[in-house]
Amino acid sequence: MDTINGIPAHPLFVHLTVVAIPLAAVLGILAVVWPAARRKIGIIAPIAGLVAVIMTPLTTSAGESLEKKVGPNQYLADHTELGDKMIIVVAPLFVFIVVFWALNNDWIMGKVASKVSIPSRTVTISSVAAAVIVVGFAIAAIVMVYLVGESGARSVWLG
Repeated sequence: MDTINGIPAHPLFVHLTVVAIPLAAVLGILAVVWPAARRKIGIIAPIAGLVAVIMTPLTTSAGESLEKKVGPNQYLADHTELGDKMIIVVAPLFVFIVVFWALNNDWIMGKVASKVSIPSRTVTISSVAAAVIVVGFAIAAIVMVYLVGESGARSVWLG
């Protein structure tokens, strides 16, 4: 999809993407570090992560279409290179938010426990590991949003 009503799709998609990624990251971190928030956030963090993981390649693809229509410059090349790497942090962020959510969801773990026996120590270790990974990828995702956005602004205003 190159355009929406004659407007390049990339800048339109970017607005949702730059909200969804940090939202998923912040909700993921809150769910990890604040048990009371974890219960209130519930499935919202995985949904925000899903939106982010869907919008990232759509935004990248629309950006590549737009790139073909504007003259090349180093700022745009930097932006494109960074944008292509965004999915590398967004996809694992989504996956581990879902894993952490599932491991800490009583209903899901009750269903799992009714089918297979998993020692509680294994669940605890897995939950801690997923929590550490969520925080790591959340920080990386926020940094990447900044870097991609800053390079995109440079390509528009200085390129």
